[in-house]
Amino acid sequence: MYGFWASSCTWRVRAALHFKGIAFEEKSVDIVKEQKQLTDEYRSINPSQKVPALVMNGETIVESMAIIQYLEEMRPEVSLVPKSPILRARMREICETIVSGIQPLQNIGLKRHFDSENKFKEFAEYFTTRGLESVEEQLKKTAGRFCIGDQITVADLCLVPQVYNGIVRHKINMEKFPIVSNVYEHLLKEKTFIETHPKNIK
Repeated sequence: MYGFWASSCTWRVRAALHFKGIAFEEKSVDIVKEQKQLTDEYRSINPSQKVPALVMNGETIVESMAIIQYLEEMRPEVSLVPKSPILRARMREICETIVSGIQPLQNIGLKRHFDSENKFKEFAEYFTTRGLESVEEQLKKTAGRFCIGDQITVADLCLVPQVYNGIVRHKINMEKFPIVSNVYEHLLKEKTFIETHPKNIK
């Protein structure tokens, strides 16, 4: 897997591989200081010049959610999706809120399009907060210890890295999101998230 230790999208896939017990090697692509994703060499691996990219069974797959779905279909015996159709739909609602409504709008790659760092921070904090408000409401319908009851699902793979970014990078006040915070704290105690945590990868 080509990824970056601090990338939330990379963490999603790293966690999925770990959860499913798939051995892998992570090759670092520094997307911040060295901007190696912009090199011709990496573009030949991922034309969109983003992380992660997974090389498996002789194929290269890009985009974290596509990779996770591929892993789920290739190794369904350790499942990351609920059995119930309605719970699968609820899981996807949470995933979409995070993957489409939060992550792209706080991505560090947007910073260069703002006149100042403060304007970017205000923008990122606003959309992170707005997205977490939605997730908080969604979890009222589904949460147990985790996003969907007591089963770790793709929603949890999306939630943990995004909340971590919200706290560490954007200083979000999580007191406003008690259900999200409770789920997050439970997930951080799980082996999958302990062993794939950025602080243990850097």
